Amino acid sequence: MCRGLDDGSRMSREAHVRFCEGLGVQFPRPTHPYIATDEGWLYLAVVLDLYSRLVVGWAMSERMTAKLVWRCLADGAVASQAAAWCHRPLRPRGSQYCSGDYQRLLLENDLVCSMSKKGDCYDNAAMESWNHSLKVKAIHGERFVTRQAGKDHVFEYVEVYYNRKRLHSRLGYLSPEAFEMQHVA
Repeated sequence: MCRGLDDGSRMSREAHVRFCEGLGVQFPRPTHPYIATDEGWLYLAVVLDLYSRLVVGWAMSERMTAKLVWRCLADGAVASQAAAWCHRPLRPRGSQYCSGDYQRLLLENDLVCSMSKKGDCYDNAAMESWNHSLKVKAIHGERFVTRQAGKDHVFEYVEVYYNRKRLHSRLGYLSPEAFEMQHVA
């Protein structure tokens, strides 16, 4: 069962964020934009490390399922090799985030599962910004004949451009990968 910080925990959301960030703990955030192709929709699930803005996990599928978000989170857990993430994402209130497999993966990686209350859009701003960048810089105006073409294009954006080359003012005009190498390693 999903239980959020808004429904019974003693620490406020703001205090939780300050606590996690004060420890320098990675603080990932998931999202899932969708991409139109001539073959149909392609769904993208992403986990973003809020400390470095690095995309640490992502997965794509023709359906938005619990398996897709599980794969994304599993990839993120493996990629970051973080022993104790502080994970307090605002997620869509979909059933895929409450699945048993997803919840077990959260527990196995010492991640804290939570869902924000309806209408609380501010604590998901970094993920919404990432979605906007993806859509504007990589997707808008593109036509993908196949889902594979869409996947290849997103791979190029995430792995070649975004994580390694895109500069962030919040990171002192470093790329997420350069910031991690300089500050985390």
